[in-house]
Amino acid sequence: MKKILFVALGLSLACNSSQKTISQQIEPVETSVDPMVYAQSITEAELKEHLYTYASDEFEGRDTGEPGQKLAVEYLKAEYVELGIPAAQSDGNYFQNVPLVISKLPKGSVSINVKEYQNGEGLLTFTAATGSFDNIVYVSYGIEEENYSDYAGVDVKGKIVLIKAGEPMNTDGTYTLSGSNEASVWSNMSESIGKRMELASSKGAIGVMYFDEGNYGRFKNRFNFMQSKDSGSMGLKDEVQNDFYSFFIDADVANAILPNIKSENTSKNVSTKLVLNIESDCKDVESENVVAVIKGSEKPDEFVIISAHLDHVGVNNEGEIFNGADDDGSGTVGLLEIAEAFKKAADDGNGPKRSIVFLHVTGEEKGLLGSKYYADHDPIFPLSQTVADLNIDMIGRIDPNRTGDRNYIYLIGSDKLSTELHELSEEVNKKYMNIELDYTFNDENDPNRFYYRSDHYNFAKNNIPIIFYFNGTHADYHQPGDTPDKINYDLLENRTRLVFLTAWEIANREARLKVDKAAK
Repeated sequence: MKKILFVALGLSLACNSSQKTISQQIEPVETSVDPMVYAQSITEAELKEHLYTYASDEFEGRDTGEPGQKLAVEYLKAEYVELGIPAAQSDGNYFQNVPLVISKLPKGSVSINVKEYQNGEGLLTFTAATGSFDNIVYVSYGIEEENYSDYAGVDVKGKIVLIKAGEPMNTDGTYTLSGSNEASVWSNMSESIGKRMELASSKGAIGVMYFDEGNYGRFKNRFNFMQSKDSGSMGLKDEVQNDFYSFFIDADVANAILPNIKSENTSKNVSTKLVLNIESDCKDVESENVVAVIKGSEKPDEFVIISAHLDHVGVNNEGEIFNGADDDGSGTVGLLEIAEAFKKAADDGNGPKRSIVFLHVTGEEKGLLGSKYYADHDPIFPLSQTVADLNIDMIGRIDPNRTGDRNYIYLIGSDKLSTELHELSEEVNKKYMNIELDYTFNDENDPNRFYYRSDHYNFAKNNIPIIFYFNGTHADYHQPGDTPDKINYDLLENRTRLVFLTAWEIANREARLKVDKAAK
């Protein structure tokens, strides 16, 4: 699982919640086949055999684009070939190329009304930016909804826009957008930054200066870390090199552009002499997702995705290998075993009604890049026909801060978009596995914000129902100590079987899962 990047920074202890109530009986699968027959093919022994290879020193921590990651994708491909599960792409290639680029932390300055600011001093950006402008367009909160728009009456084409965090409030203290005390998604930092950038770009703006006083320190900490390591930022090539600029600014810079910005809510042109002189060196990186598919017998054009990230964080400057056995070797080998179980069923004439996509994504540790590329740039199968994503990221260990039954799994997101999915998940577990389903990190107020930190999110943001299976962090998270000998293989077996059985139910039920809580 990726550590928090500058768009999703939050570290603290989690809050508790419980969501074990089943409001109605789930529609049973209309089949006489007992899926436990195939679930039992998922065994501790096979998971362990896979993982001792996949998380071995030979794979050098599977850092995105590095030789160890290339060994990893070849290993996965070989397993699918041996299982006789075909590639998802029509040309027979198991590898979906994901074009990436590393941008070194940029250097240079920005001049605002003749006063010069070095990158990292009052403002910061992670990509190159050059150009001269005579004005900036202030668009207040940078929001547009059905009955509200900060872009009304202003033309932002070819301009830099200034946006502040938050959302409009009524004089009685309620939120304008909801008309109640409930904040909208625009107050959610993890989701709203991307939404604001995308909206500004769609309006023709070429860049954003973003003022978020409460979170600027988090962006600055990320900048300082990268600066101290002389490291770069990896991104999707098409997005990094699209000439859209993004700056995070502090209160001094924001007020230098627009005095009293906190109280000013009217969109308008602001006369400002702005000169951008930020440069960065870039290096192309070649990486790939691995994608295989078992076609559905009755509804082959509906797709259930099961995902896990194939990468980890590599080797540090001291030569220590970060094996990533739990993160996410556990999910990766679990996905291989799930694929084998579905193939055994298909070979017996009991293949899934809907197609099952086995999606191993790259670049998760760099910012969910492989799943973002699949969802936003090159979905092999239409997102409109994608029924659900079950995402497996770290399912082989025990959270040392958790008390209670060791036979547990944290579930995140099952109820966010589809009530049916959440209820189906509970019913399947009750019927077959009786694992303790813990919803601690599903809480809306969870400061860890795990919902935004693994690959399921790139499907959830497209209103595709998801479940994120997660064992929690531990002392070896993103450390050299995350090795195969520390995995609880009995729990890995149980949790993997649960994912398989849940996918089986989704794939074979007559009706497609309903999305009754679609995000706008």
